[in-house]
Amino acid sequence: MIHKKSHKQLILLLLLFSINTSKSIAQQVDLFKETVDTTKKLQTDIVRSTFKTTRLINGHSIENVGRGILDFRISHRFGAINQGGKNFFGLDNAFTRLDLDYGITDRLMVGISRGTYEKEFTGFLKYKILRQSTGASNMPISLSYVATAFLRTRDVFDPNASDFVKQNYFYAQQLLIARKFSDYFSLQLMPTMVHYQSTPTPTDKNYMFSMGVGMRQRISKRVNITGEYYYQLTPFDGYSNSLAFGFDIETGGHVFQLHLTNSYGTTERTFIHETTGKWGDGDIHFGFNISRVFVLKKPKEFQKSW
Repeated sequence: MIHKKSHKQLILLLLLFSINTSKSIAQQVDLFKETVDTTKKLQTDIVRSTFKTTRLINGHSIENVGRGILDFRISHRFGAINQGGKNFFGLDNAFTRLDLDYGITDRLMVGISRGTYEKEFTGFLKYKILRQSTGASNMPISLSYVATAFLRTRDVFDPNASDFVKQNYFYAQQLLIARKFSDYFSLQLMPTMVHYQSTPTPTDKNYMFSMGVGMRQRISKRVNITGEYYYQLTPFDGYSNSLAFGFDIETGGHVFQLHLTNSYGTTERTFIHETTGKWGDGDIHFGFNISRVFVLKKPKEFQKSW
């Protein structure tokens, strides 16, 4: 009898131990699951590729080149389509602009350019203040600041004149406010101020303000439709608002941009406040941008493998 009773007690103890162990394991699993979820919440995911390049069409997009990356861009803008067959619908007339952009950090980019239109030199810096993100740091928008200086050197003015700089120096400041709503659609607002040292008439203001809006709509894996419009809050007499549409085509890691616009210039001064073309009159210009990227400073994570 004693042996049977001990045997029953042993079985009872084993059952109780297995029940407690199961509860303990279940609690550990639940706690581990909770820890994993918390870890995911603590991660911050930066939203990438709001737009496909650093330029939307004429103006800047929210994008920067990465740290140590040099972007060499060649831009062409042709004459108006309404020039007819005699000028091959504007293709006989063209100007070229060469840009060099460099990423000092992932947030700060600088650049210089030279364009044959009005023989203009430009220099700019663009700093990304906010980056759209999800997770622990949930930021709904991206925000960048752009400052640009322009020097026009066309032959109309005497380079030896005492007021040469006053006649030909300009600068602009912009805020770029962008949001990527999905992999298919992005939107950007561009409040802009352009300062003129000299104006077309003495009564014109030196500080000119405008509001721009840009968008990207993906239509296939490698093709996106882009649009850009600037409304002049303080316009010069006789000038139109800039409106442009384009296609971004991704080819082998690069983006080839094709566009149509009523603006002949490509700098903030020339296309925002000095556009004379009108879409209704067929005063539309075809253009395209080609860029080549060079890695001047290798990222740390790849330095050992390279």
